[in-house]
Amino acid sequence: MNSDSVAMTDLSEKMHKPETVCIFGTGDFGCSLGLRLLQSGYNVVYGSRGPKNSLLLPKGSNVMTHAEAACEARVVFVAVQREHYGFLSSLASDLEGKVLVDVSNNLRRGLYPESNAEYLSRLVPGATVVKAFNIISAWALQSGGLDANRQVLLCGDCSNAKQQLMDIAQSLGFTAVDRGSLRAAADLEDLPLQLFPLWRLPLNIAICLTAFIFFYTLTRDVIYERVTNGKDIAFRIMVSLANKAFPIVSLVMLSFCYLPGALAGFLQLYNGTKYRRFPDWLDRWMLCRKQLGLLALAFGFLHVLYTLVIPIRYYVRYRINVYTISLVKDNKTYEFDNMAAWRYDSYYSMGILGFGLFVLLGITSLSSVSNSLNWREFRFVQSKLGYITLLLCTAHTFLYGWDRFLKPSSYRWWMPPAYMLSLVVPCVVLILKLILITPCVDSKVTRIRQGWERQGKTSANGRDTKTNQPLMA
Repeated sequence: MNSDSVAMTDLSEKMHKPETVCIFGTGDFGCSLGLRLLQSGYNVVYGSRGPKNSLLLPKGSNVMTHAEAACEARVVFVAVQREHYGFLSSLASDLEGKVLVDVSNNLRRGLYPESNAEYLSRLVPGATVVKAFNIISAWALQSGGLDANRQVLLCGDCSNAKQQLMDIAQSLGFTAVDRGSLRAAADLEDLPLQLFPLWRLPLNIAICLTAFIFFYTLTRDVIYERVTNGKDIAFRIMVSLANKAFPIVSLVMLSFCYLPGALAGFLQLYNGTKYRRFPDWLDRWMLCRKQLGLLALAFGFLHVLYTLVIPIRYYVRYRINVYTISLVKDNKTYEFDNMAAWRYDSYYSMGILGFGLFVLLGITSLSSVSNSLNWREFRFVQSKLGYITLLLCTAHTFLYGWDRFLKPSSYRWWMPPAYMLSLVVPCVVLILKLILITPCVDSKVTRIRQGWERQGKTSANGRDTKTNQPLMA
């Protein structure tokens, strides 16, 4: 065998030799990470204070002292809490030139003046620190990172070190996302501490709106009857009042999904450019439209479920029996009302079609579905079909109320029926949208969104001529 073939054989062995990864820490996360690395073809060595006492580690891994383990690998995962970083300073020489991966998180925000990764970088200045894998749980590592938990966010100052981590993440079946320099580590460490950040505003709106509508209907229906007629109909709170509040909240919150888009269109018309930043409240509102829509769909589901139990309610069966017996006693006939038949059939049809499209909107908002649609398809479903859904649900509510707004008896204590309140926001949204889609307005909005700017709105240096402030895209 000549020297060239020997060199090629050595090179091939080096290329196929599994890479060794070191893990400091033998807790749940360290064990899960080691198991996943072993399944992906890596060699895993653990650094432990007591190698002989580490008995629950994955089969196939090796355990040794921290200094010995650090010498075995180029990449070292530090899977211990910040409070226990002290031992790393004594390993500074062993960790020289290594890539340290900080996976730690804190118990609350602002616990330390600097991020854990920056503190680790200062503690071991000879190593290259990368923040990664801190938003991945031990369960996700064991289960394979299903669904939305596939992303590994990382940051660091060395591009080569980050690339090594990206390669490891991809080999484990995750998608690596570079979030910039190590200064971004504090933001990454805050992510696991957030509790549904985009859901807070929608949930607060839903709770406040539900409470207001419920007490409004409670006052009109139950308290009014008790005070004026002496009737106790408090039993209606459980089903009747709930079934009034849920559809109202659902319709109003669906309207809230499309109201910010209409307001944004009028703001762009007023500004004459798309290069003006929207107000912060509008930005925040537009970011949580998906959550508003999903909550609206949840209330719609509750309305459907409560409606399905209406025929089997004791109160409803009692009223039907009493009415039927009274017709028999009085020898009267229940006349067929053709107008009422048209009204009720239209009412039910609008509700079924509206709810069906509502469910379609909810399905297409799921990441697994929306990722399979191109932008035009997604926009068609969420925008055009969304407005059709709002129109059908609004028509459903109009048919429910019919001519009640004309009857003085409907205004108890000068309070209009609750369904009239639910129509205010949807009607405003539909009117604004009707204005925006008229040809003369739509053409102007389209030109603005394509980059056209009204003369006089911007100066040559890109600043607003009125406020002399820089424009922001």
